[in-house]
Amino acid sequence: MPDHDVLIVGAGPVGLLLACLLLQDGLRVVVCERRTDADDRTRAIGIHRPGLDALDAVGIGTDVRSEALRLEGGEVRSRRRALATLTFGPDRPVLILPQPRTSALLRARLQMLSPDALIPGCTVQSVRETADAVQVLTQSGAGPRTFTASIVVGADGVRSRLRDDLDLGWGRRPGRASYSMLDVADASPGEHAVLHCEPAGLVESFPLPGGVRRWVVREGSDGDLRDPEAFRAVIEARTGIAIPLPPDAEPTSFVAAQHRATRLTRGRVVLLGDAAHEISPIGGQGMNLGWVDARRLASELARSLPHRMPELARFEWHVLRSASRAQRRSAFYMSMGAPAPMPVVRSRELLMRALGSPPVRGWTAGLLTMRGL
Repeated sequence: MPDHDVLIVGAGPVGLLLACLLLQDGLRVVVCERRTDADDRTRAIGIHRPGLDALDAVGIGTDVRSEALRLEGGEVRSRRRALATLTFGPDRPVLILPQPRTSALLRARLQMLSPDALIPGCTVQSVRETADAVQVLTQSGAGPRTFTASIVVGADGVRSRLRDDLDLGWGRRPGRASYSMLDVADASPGEHAVLHCEPAGLVESFPLPGGVRRWVVREGSDGDLRDPEAFRAVIEARTGIAIPLPPDAEPTSFVAAQHRATRLTRGRVVLLGDAAHEISPIGGQGMNLGWVDARRLASELARSLPHRMPELARFEWHVLRSASRAQRRSAFYMSMGAPAPMPVVRSRELLMRALGSPPVRGWTAGLLTMRGL
């Protein structure tokens, strides 16, 4: 009999949530995480209705609600004019909480459910499937160790080594651009996001908890936006807004891209979260979609293990379909903020006005808050 029902590779927010769900269902779970400490990089900040439902399912939804900022709505602007205003109602809330804090709450819940489930500093070296289990060779500070599990879940991120080793494919999807971002203290950040879809490129600003606002700028021909003065100058040039920067300001750059695995399963190994699909963060839905996938996978594993092999074909179909829909939406969002000549700018301004008009405003808000995914 295998040592564990499920071995999870990766302790990001998706892997942690899956582990909590499975432990609540009475399964034997171990999580191998190559990092020795928590990832403190501020990545995803938005929690949508499906993601909040998943956090409720593992018992931390109340804590998240108490710490998060609730985004009341958003405004789309272009050439310093408001084009559309959307409101996020109580049935489709958008909560803002930096990913490190969400992950910390998930880690605490995992610790409560099983103090020994998470093994930090543990790198998976190889995976070998046998007749009724998977043998996983790992390396840590304590030396090599072999685990056995009925199912192995690769939740090891966009650069998944497990996905590459199993040759599950990684196809590029439409939607790719470079951005720089910076979190800036704001005495009155409010509770609304503002998207400036300017001819020279997108400028976004989102309120964060604790009197902070995040600025995201699409990179163009404006110079190196990792330079704080260049970052500030581009925002002012595009939007007319002058933001004060602290002396130690350090904008960070990132590439928003979209990919999808060709297959999600091979035998007793299954991919989850960013290892299965990379969704542009400009769409704001990748982490939440991973949580939705984790709930679906947890349900199937709990229904089957430890007595029989789970049927994963339907899970795979659902995940690939939802990822495809989310990536199409994100590619559209990114196109609305791409640098463009004036004829294109005028056309998309008309489209954005139409999407924010009363007859379709609710439908548009639903797209932005993961309805149908």
